[in-house]
Amino acid sequence: MTHDVLRVGVVGAGVMGADHARTLHRSVSGAVVAAVADPDTARAAAAAADAGGARVSADPAEVCAADDVDAVVIASPDATHPALAAAALAAGKAVLCEKPLAPTLEGALEVAAAAAAPGAPLFAVGFMRRFDPGYAVLREAVREGRLGEPRLVHHVSRGVAPGPGATSESSVTGSAVHDLDVVPWLLGSAVVEVSWHAPAAALAGDPVLVDPQQLLLRTADGALTTVEVFLAARYGYDVRCEVVGSAGAAVLPVPARLQVDADLRRARAYDADWRPRFADAYRLELQAWVDAARGGPVDPALATAADGVAAQRVAAAAIASMRAGGAWREVGA
Repeated sequence: MTHDVLRVGVVGAGVMGADHARTLHRSVSGAVVAAVADPDTARAAAAAADAGGARVSADPAEVCAADDVDAVVIASPDATHPALAAAALAAGKAVLCEKPLAPTLEGALEVAAAAAAPGAPLFAVGFMRRFDPGYAVLREAVREGRLGEPRLVHHVSRGVAPGPGATSESSVTGSAVHDLDVVPWLLGSAVVEVSWHAPAAALAGDPVLVDPQQLLLRTADGALTTVEVFLAARYGYDVRCEVVGSAGAAVLPVPARLQVDADLRRARAYDADWRPRFADAYRLELQAWVDAARGGPVDPALATAADGVAAQRVAAAAIASMRAGGAWREVGA
């Protein structure tokens, strides 16, 4: 990089892209938002204005190759990730690609191949939970052996409502994929087997989107993990994690934002989506990526393309189990 400040192009100006642009502008040092691209130029213009007045483009591919951009954050729809990541890497741009790498394992492998090419620039996947202070503390307790040998992990991921076009499969590839990455990261052990389940009421409901879903994971160390994915829990955004070991258990700490409403019937307020809960994680992830893209050391918490492929392999096995009525499926190598 020849500039003192990393010039970042943000591709995709939806909820996540706009939030990344805002965070880069307000809370990350060493970077400036140079361009925001989205086919919806009004949306791109709003995000650009909120990020210091960046250049607006209707063409994401143009920003991936632009001379006034050093690095690219890809926050466009999942299906566009492989082509845009390949274009940015081919143009020599460092990339932070939001999860998943692609909706399919084949697409994820394409991205990973481009990221692994000789001389390829820095590539990271947006598994921001690795930077969440609570998850970091939990991982430290597990890795230091304070809980003994891990036996069980319980993950809960609940939201208010599904996004547009959500399907049973995208619940796995677009939401549960966070858990499919964080479990082996917490335990230091790969997922080797998975099965998919859902309550009877969900199975009898919308045939396109079965919600909630439950995944069972077995890791190579023998531990069993439950992953609940409930897109339409309605009451608020809620993420929980507990690791149970042979010598103790630990629960994911959450930010201390206790609130009591006027009638005193509620002692906790839940966020409407994931951004407030993981604001620190996104900021820390973006800062680590910017520092590495500027030539600094690469934070080991930054997820690699290989990490993205590993999570996608588990997702593919979970979807195969879904289609087989819940049968256990091995995770391919």
